[in-house]
Amino acid sequence: MWPDLIQKAKDGGLDVVQTYVFWNGHEPSPGQYYFEGRYDLVHFIKLVKQAGLYVHLRIGPYVCAEWNFGGFPVWLKYVPGISFRTDNEPFKAEMQKFTTKIVDMMKSEGLFECQGGPIILSQIENEFGPLEWDQGEPARAYASWAANMAVALNTGVPWIMCKEDDAPDPIINTCNGFYCDWFSPNKPHKPTMWTEAWTAWYTGFGIPVPHRPVEDLAYGVAKFIQKGGSFVNYYMYHGGTNFERTAGGPFIATSYDYDAPIDEYGLLREPKWGHLKELHKAIKLCEPALVAGDPIVTSLGNAQQASVFRSSTGACVAFLENKDKVSYARVAFNGMHYDLPPWSISILPDCKTTVYNTARVGSQISQMKMEWAGGFTWQSYNEDINSLGEESFTTVGLLEQINVTRDKTDYLWYTTSVEIAQDEQFLSNGKNPTLTVMSAGHALHIFINGQLTGTVYGNVEDPRLTYRGNVKLWPGSNTISCLSIAVGLPNMGEHFETWNAGILGPVTLDGLNEGRRDLTWQKWTYQVGLKGETLSLHSLTGSSSVEWGEPMQKQPLTWYKAFFNAPDGDEPLALDMSSMGKGQIWINGQGIGRYWPGYKASGTCGICDYRGEYDDKKCQINCGDSSQRWYHVPRSWLNPTGNLLVIFEEWGGDPTRISMVKRTTGSVCADVSEWQPSMKNWHTKDYEKAQIHLQCDHGRKITEIKFASFGTPQGSCGGYSEGACHAHKSYDIFWKNCIGQERCGVSVVPDVFGGDPCPGKMKRAVVEAICG
Repeated sequence: MWPDLIQKAKDGGLDVVQTYVFWNGHEPSPGQYYFEGRYDLVHFIKLVKQAGLYVHLRIGPYVCAEWNFGGFPVWLKYVPGISFRTDNEPFKAEMQKFTTKIVDMMKSEGLFECQGGPIILSQIENEFGPLEWDQGEPARAYASWAANMAVALNTGVPWIMCKEDDAPDPIINTCNGFYCDWFSPNKPHKPTMWTEAWTAWYTGFGIPVPHRPVEDLAYGVAKFIQKGGSFVNYYMYHGGTNFERTAGGPFIATSYDYDAPIDEYGLLREPKWGHLKELHKAIKLCEPALVAGDPIVTSLGNAQQASVFRSSTGACVAFLENKDKVSYARVAFNGMHYDLPPWSISILPDCKTTVYNTARVGSQISQMKMEWAGGFTWQSYNEDINSLGEESFTTVGLLEQINVTRDKTDYLWYTTSVEIAQDEQFLSNGKNPTLTVMSAGHALHIFINGQLTGTVYGNVEDPRLTYRGNVKLWPGSNTISCLSIAVGLPNMGEHFETWNAGILGPVTLDGLNEGRRDLTWQKWTYQVGLKGETLSLHSLTGSSSVEWGEPMQKQPLTWYKAFFNAPDGDEPLALDMSSMGKGQIWINGQGIGRYWPGYKASGTCGICDYRGEYDDKKCQINCGDSSQRWYHVPRSWLNPTGNLLVIFEEWGGDPTRISMVKRTTGSVCADVSEWQPSMKNWHTKDYEKAQIHLQCDHGRKITEIKFASFGTPQGSCGGYSEGACHAHKSYDIFWKNCIGQERCGVSVVPDVFGGDPCPGKMKRAVVEAICG
């Protein structure tokens, strides 16, 4: 996907591609490096260069990124005497060794700009400022050391530290956030840079899916530029997928779509991609004046202002801003009147002509659909709850999970036995004892004598959990088996390497003749991972090593496998997992990631208004539904025939309802006013001929005009309706120009629609077309 994604970024008006360097991907064990496949960093950077773009290499090596353990390898936690991200010699030694490895690799390939390569910036550390504030002198000493260490590597390009207010010279401190127009670097000679303009927010299991309106994102970027900003990077422009077990958190979803301009599947998210593309064009038109000096700011009203840039050669650029969150404003500027929507900025590259307004979206709106592409014929294999492998061991007391598993698996069995005497009163009165299990997280299944008794799990805000329930025990020896499950390691927070997972206790049994029995410090047997993992059931060889049976629905701890052929076409693919509970997916031995449709999103969803400050709780969707239903399947992982799909289901779902789907554009909409500003207007000086442009996916054509109106239509894409003013020939022109076409265009002028349906009113042309 890399060449296609890079080209789409370039087509969207980007100049620089920013990428992290994932330490745990590149050094999975001490001194053993990996730079192949999806981790081929050199190849990726060379592809960016071939496209004519630059690279900002964010080495970190702490990256956060909602990535497992913040990008740190888990083995780092067990280096003697280590303490992460502070003035600690073992940590600094490992960090310097890895950073030097990456820099030397880039130098050997001639990839820094001073060598003729595309890398123009590098980053050391990541968002360390808040921790430095909390930790004091040791943190300040570490930050200073990190800066000096990076500079001493002599890359020939500037280094930056984001969210690091006291970054020492020559390091450039930069801003991350939803808005950065408030930001200034710590020295006047440093450029004003926004390294993460958040396009929305991440998706977590159990929380709604965030969406950020492009009108607000464009407003934030334009406002940053009008305040003198010189560099903006979108986080994310393409977020992609957290394949395998790379998602962090805990509870970060497998999808890392981030509501980005290029979606998880590599498709353009419209209108976000198109509207930002126009913004980038408008800003570049203004470049000669923008780089000439600071703006002169003039008030145009209570919440309106003009920021004017001038160059010595006579270039003049104006940004007209309306900060009002509710009302339109008409302002007078340079002897002319301009109408400004609320919470918006208009860009005038000649101080006269509006070529762009952040709130007037002229790009088409694409409504995506998941199109059924096939089902599966399943076989099943039951995980053996009572099976102990050769590496199982018994000890007194409870052990922290990651210290035992070293994150080689999500799963750790805790097993103990309980002796019940014949004279226990609950055996006769039916009042079963209560088992209480306290865990540091993240999820837990309780089995009593081989039967699933209960399931509990934490959440994004607090991974800790407590199981408390009545359990059925019999006289004699009873087996309590607890399957503790990690859902990604923490990726942020002060010394997150010290945070725990798994059952730490206490574990108690109440309601016995003796009252309470504490099981915490009795003997526990530990088994790392599942039997199916040991057998490598996710691989072709491993899956052939056991007998599989007919699929069983609603059966916990069950492996399922199916063979399938790759669907025809080139559309992106996904698995619809809505009928399943929780588990993991593999295709041809490669991990798609964790799935958890059974964890329904809890939060507040409702009408989304672009106006006003955005945060991660605004404009949410999927409340009451799965946080993630569809799981991306890269076509590059598939063979034409005979692909192996393996699923491990923890809860007990219905595999017969799993399907493969294609992601396509179902319908396209547009909403364009008569006086829609555009780059084309600027070049032709033909300001009164705005146009609607519609385009289906390659190979698909417009088959139906679902709605069309020139006048004052109401509603939004998928729910338009006619207003009081409507041209009765609105449908005719779209049927004539668009039906049977992959793309089409219609001018937004009254004559095209049979005349002006309401003279003196500002009119819009609105259309929804079906792609098939």
